[in-house]
Amino acid sequence: MAVEKKKYVTSEEVKKHNKSGDLWISIQGKVYDVSDWAKIHPGGEIPLLNLAGQDVTDAFIAYHPGIAWSYLDKLFTGYYLQDFKVSEVSKDYRRLHSEFVKLGLFEKKGHIALYTLTSIAFMFGVVLYGVLCCQSVWAHLGAAAVLGMLWIQSAYIGHDSGHYQVMFSPAVNRVVQLLAGNCLTGISIAWWKWTHNAHHIACNSLDYDPDLQHIPVFAVSTRLFDSITSCFYERKMNFDPLARFFISYQHWSYYPIMCVARVNLFVQTFLLLFSSRKIPDRALNIMGILVFWVWFPLLVSYVPSWPERVIFVLTAFAVTSLQHVQFTLNHFAADHYVGPPKGNDWFEKQSSGTLDISCSPWMDWMYGGLQFQLEHHLFPRLPRCQLRKVSPFVQELCKKHNLPYRSFTFFEANCRTISLLRAAALQARDLANPVPKNLLWEAVNTHG
Repeated sequence: MAVEKKKYVTSEEVKKHNKSGDLWISIQGKVYDVSDWAKIHPGGEIPLLNLAGQDVTDAFIAYHPGIAWSYLDKLFTGYYLQDFKVSEVSKDYRRLHSEFVKLGLFEKKGHIALYTLTSIAFMFGVVLYGVLCCQSVWAHLGAAAVLGMLWIQSAYIGHDSGHYQVMFSPAVNRVVQLLAGNCLTGISIAWWKWTHNAHHIACNSLDYDPDLQHIPVFAVSTRLFDSITSCFYERKMNFDPLARFFISYQHWSYYPIMCVARVNLFVQTFLLLFSSRKIPDRALNIMGILVFWVWFPLLVSYVPSWPERVIFVLTAFAVTSLQHVQFTLNHFAADHYVGPPKGNDWFEKQSSGTLDISCSPWMDWMYGGLQFQLEHHLFPRLPRCQLRKVSPFVQELCKKHNLPYRSFTFFEANCRTISLLRAAALQARDLANPVPKNLLWEAVNTHG
């Protein structure tokens, strides 16, 4: 029986299929047409568009369980990549991932979800008791602080359930996402998935990673002064006079803004849920948000006076700012680049774009596993209880290939971030640089 001859296509030919409706990728040298699949892809269309026309083997391995390979055959074009090559870094990364699979690390989730959900329920009870059963101002402030911690832990369980199934079934996992995200924090899990998937794929790309696009409030790189276009939000990030003013003082405004950063997340949630974009489970997400906006204002209304209510809300926000600060520490002071992510330097981009936060094991609960930011970016499906265990292997691989592995204390990471913001602020004050005029609305658009 004659063996059918393989058909080959070059990388340059695959690159031509790089837009919505005409989208090809390659995985381990086989070329797939994901034009239609992208529209129903659980991770959204943006991650596929960002890596369109490229070999995406490493990203596919990182994000998908073994069963996902069985779905590829129906997308196969019949072509193989003629100039398919695998770098030594990628070979080692894939071997390491394979070892973790054999050890069952992706399935050993521990009891983190149970512990976290139990602590959230306990904290919610403490908050209700402090507000409804106590008259002391200090008791109310204490309840507000506990509420802030509750929001932090809820965000972690939402993050975990979004990356891997922490519950015993997908349906229960979705319920946990909606409860922990929408109902308890007021932040839509749909918004989180939309931005977070793009962040992981395009880690620290100034024009593709939404987590770095904070014009006019922050600029982590002077390259943002060129008014580059956000490929995520599909709009120009104008460095105009108002942006120059805010950024000139960003090293002073950083912590105060972090204290009220939650307001921006509320706004972003509403902007997405009531936009014309196609959103999975839109109705459920809106219902979850409505739950939050019923219980939270009702709770605040039981605080005796308006001044105390304002202090209560600001205290809860200020405590939660610890998490917002942590998220920025992991990436602000790392390396940045302009342009789309590339599938053939997956490991390199993740290591250059992340910072780890060193801490004692007993503090892992406070950081939610995200102090091991590089480990999480390389193995996003790995349960947080395994990240500390795999860290030495990641360090060894970085050392072998002369790649950065940066781990700092919380204080050191803060110093690096403030130093970076200050350096950009001083450059923004250079009045010799011309600033284009722009509409005020563009400058304060919350999508930045």
